[in-house]
Amino acid sequence: MSHIPVAIVDDKRLLREALVNNISYYKEINIVLQAGDGADFIEQLKPLAVEKRPQVVLMDIEMPVMDGIEAVAIVKSLYPDMHFLMLTVFDDDDKLFEAIKAGASGYLLKDEKVSNIVKAIAEIVHEGGVPMSPRIARKALALLRNTPNVTEPVKPIEEDEHLLSTREMEILNRIVDGLNYQEIGERLFISPHTVRKHIANIYDKLHVCNKASAIKVATSKKWFN
Repeated sequence: MSHIPVAIVDDKRLLREALVNNISYYKEINIVLQAGDGADFIEQLKPLAVEKRPQVVLMDIEMPVMDGIEAVAIVKSLYPDMHFLMLTVFDDDDKLFEAIKAGASGYLLKDEKVSNIVKAIAEIVHEGGVPMSPRIARKALALLRNTPNVTEPVKPIEEDEHLLSTREMEILNRIVDGLNYQEIGERLFISPHTVRKHIANIYDKLHVCNKASAIKVATSKKWFN
């Protein structure tokens, strides 16, 4: 059996190292990348050749700079074939629902046995499964039973990227690069508040409501290739 390349993203270094050490006993897994937050993970991914990228990412949720849910949404838009297994202490409905919407392939609690985590990684890769801790699975089922179908019609997007101003295109380019509001402001010598105003305008013009959707538009149009 070939090794499955795996990344671990968690802001708690000791927990991250413990997980690496425990998983290293399983020969079918190869840890290829470690990161302390979502932005760090994206930065480390950028220079990697396709064959060096992780196939499955164990992703924490609550992290500084960029949390796991935002990171999943952004990276799935850039690398659709990458799988994300949320590994977290949180089992509340909002986090679960947002993680699934962002593109997570599974959702386990951190108190799961390492053998179950390894089994979940293999299930995602070899069976296309969606592994969840039993407590999480019950919550997901309850959410599906209680959530009405709220699918909204997709609004058409104008083909011409010049519906965005030059400054808005600069900011969108940096969003695609994975920068946060503070970093964008520092690069462009404007305040984070001004960055937020520009991003609100970008969302309005592109008919989207979050960074991940804006990035999808930009990448599908190949505006920054």
